Amino acid sequence: MEIIPYRPYIDPEFESLIERIHPPRVCIDNDSYQDCTLVKVDSANKHGILLEMVQVLTDLDLVISKSYISSDGGWFMDVFHVTDQLGNKLTDETLLVYIQQALKEVQKSLKIDVKPPHVSTENTALEVTGVDRPGLMSEISAVLCELGCHVSAAVAWTHKTRAACIFYIEDGLNGGPITDPKRLAHIQEQLEIVVEAHHAEGETTSVRLTTPVSGRTHTERRLHQLMYADRDYERCQGCDGGVDHWKGCTRTHAFIESCNEKGYSVVNMRSLDRPKLLFDTVCALTDLQYVVFHAAVSSKGCFADQEYFIRHRDGCTLDTESERQKLTQCLIAAIGRRVSHGLRLDICTQNRMGLLSDMTRAFRENGLSISRAEIGTNGDKTTGSFYVMDASGHEVNQRTIELLKQEIGGSILAVNKSSNRASQASSSSSLTSSSSSLDDRPKFSLGNLLWSHLERLSGNFGLIRS
Repeated sequence: MEIIPYRPYIDPEFESLIERIHPPRVCIDNDSYQDCTLVKVDSANKHGILLEMVQVLTDLDLVISKSYISSDGGWFMDVFHVTDQLGNKLTDETLLVYIQQALKEVQKSLKIDVKPPHVSTENTALEVTGVDRPGLMSEISAVLCELGCHVSAAVAWTHKTRAACIFYIEDGLNGGPITDPKRLAHIQEQLEIVVEAHHAEGETTSVRLTTPVSGRTHTERRLHQLMYADRDYERCQGCDGGVDHWKGCTRTHAFIESCNEKGYSVVNMRSLDRPKLLFDTVCALTDLQYVVFHAAVSSKGCFADQEYFIRHRDGCTLDTESERQKLTQCLIAAIGRRVSHGLRLDICTQNRMGLLSDMTRAFRENGLSISRAEIGTNGDKTTGSFYVMDASGHEVNQRTIELLKQEIGGSILAVNKSSNRASQASSSSSLTSSSSSLDDRPKFSLGNLLWSHLERLSGNFGLIRS
């Protein structure tokens, strides 16, 4: 007779008890400030909730001007002052309602499907990592075209001699995802030959095809995970000058110290400000299983300062030098992966089978390499951006741009990266989050006192565009 070990019964409804007693409150206040919209979140805390909320609002291309985050004692509260890309308050009622609903759903499920523009979660995903070399994206897209795969969207990053790409593909003849195991195996085999070509002995590569699944990881978060798994962070080193050397230095700095009286490790960072900076930092901390208990972000001029009070998910702080060094390297890598090099080419043209193959082949034939890319389809149009450099790593000349316009067709807008840095930073995606409904709160409570304290604290911080 088999003896079944005793296990205590736990009512599945118990886990959602706190949410049912104290449902998440999201407040969007357009009256308190003339120059921004105040967004607040007040909810039960869960691991990863900060990243999920940042993720939702980052994909809405919002700019956060001031923020303070607190998630101690099992409760999550934050304050964000946000604007649109042009620095205006958020007045679109549809957008405001969406923000409230999306942030409440994040708190309930942590399974919001978020993706870059135009990406459908109905498509097969191709993930590639390998050595960064000219023509890699062109060769991959050419093989996909030959195998009858239509690329509906693609995102590519390069960092520290490594490359990571995610392609969303569908059946070029019949439409829809590619799910046949034999065909998937054949596609993967052909792509592995391309990716492994020209790589030196000992260098790692990977090719992975996945069929559509619900709750697919956010594309940019997945790119971070791919590059981390490829150990690109091992090549990252911060400035050795210490905190006193931060002033005026354009390199990324990360400094970790202990807060023994409160049992935290404190991470202080300074870097050049840019879009999605906060998302990238919080993404690295979350995927490394660190919990953010308090945080403050701000920027002064073109620099951004970030401070995080953290512990590992198991409750431990960073007590060894090796732990601190690895986290420092990972944070610097997370910031560096999205830094764009070269000239930005914005593309808008008619969508068709093999378009990405033709475009990237034109880049390769004109001696250009792609340092970063994001492209997708919207109806019958394909839009996106490529950052390109010549073979020597220098800026692309105007004659080459004119040749590309003739070969690719459609609309190509060349954006000079160095002269348009400020506009890029304000026009690309940024971070935000939210909080509790003022109308539903009692006239006086401990929560009101804490919110007042958080707002006063957040009022001391400057603009951060990420």
